[in-house]
Amino acid sequence: MTTKPKPWYGRDTQLTVRMGFTLFLLAVLYTAFLALLWRSTGSAMLLVLAGVALLLLQYFAADKLVLLSTGARMIGDQDEPVLHRIIERLAQLADLPTPRLALMETAAPNAFATGRSPKHAVVAVTRGLIAVLEPAELEGVLAHEISHIKNRDMMVLTYASLLASVAAFIVQIGMWTGFGMGGRRGRGGGSVAAIFLGSAVVWVVSFFLLRALSRYREYAADRGSVLLTGSPATLRSALLKVSEPGGRIPIKDLRTAQTMSAFFIVPATTKRGVRGELFATHPTLAHRLARLEAMEQGMNAAAR
Repeated sequence: MTTKPKPWYGRDTQLTVRMGFTLFLLAVLYTAFLALLWRSTGSAMLLVLAGVALLLLQYFAADKLVLLSTGARMIGDQDEPVLHRIIERLAQLADLPTPRLALMETAAPNAFATGRSPKHAVVAVTRGLIAVLEPAELEGVLAHEISHIKNRDMMVLTYASLLASVAAFIVQIGMWTGFGMGGRRGRGGGSVAAIFLGSAVVWVVSFFLLRALSRYREYAADRGSVLLTGSPATLRSALLKVSEPGGRIPIKDLRTAQTMSAFFIVPATTKRGVRGELFATHPTLAHRLARLEAMEQGMNAAAR
């Protein structure tokens, strides 16, 4: 019997407005940055094209680069059949092509999705995640990753970081060559130092805006998981288990996972301290759990 796809409904208006406003601020910032480059150099095209080329390379090769950097290996239908059954059913519910599955041989429990489009998507899980979670909890985590694919989060974040990458490139060149300290003039009559300082401002401001956007996408994926599974409590339970202090997990595994922390369902870290959200790619666990609890209360109230 074929599972009937679920309509992609239940938009969180407040979350959508926040994401839209963040993208608007990035657009304003990048417009001002392009104007600065144009005024200072007479042509910003070369720098922008360089940034576009780098991001296109990252975009089209992202899944291979990510899997290579994490040591994840692709697994077929005969490997981890429970995972395959869950991901196939969730993909049908979300009306998506079934993503390929990859496995990371690490004890740190986590998962991530990558790929430039739903047709090229890969969902990777760690050996530790399979060991720690019950099947229903595993379904909640995989539904979160399916939601990232459905929402095309990698494409959104790649495009959103386009000119931030250009700004970072200019700042790095400036730091290497020291041209930010000089007062030389560009071909368009602008100071090279102004280009360096303007790029530094764009880099810093876009850093915080992109981190905020990443956190909003995590909230949206949590919501998508609930819409697919109908169980906020299950995802809450999974997040609590995955976020437990890693005392029993080898530090080597945690450090390896840290390189991909921004991609995971929860950030991998060897630190025990509490961090605020401003510098983070993910919302705090407390905020995520509170949102899931509010969703559960709303679903229960609607069912009465």
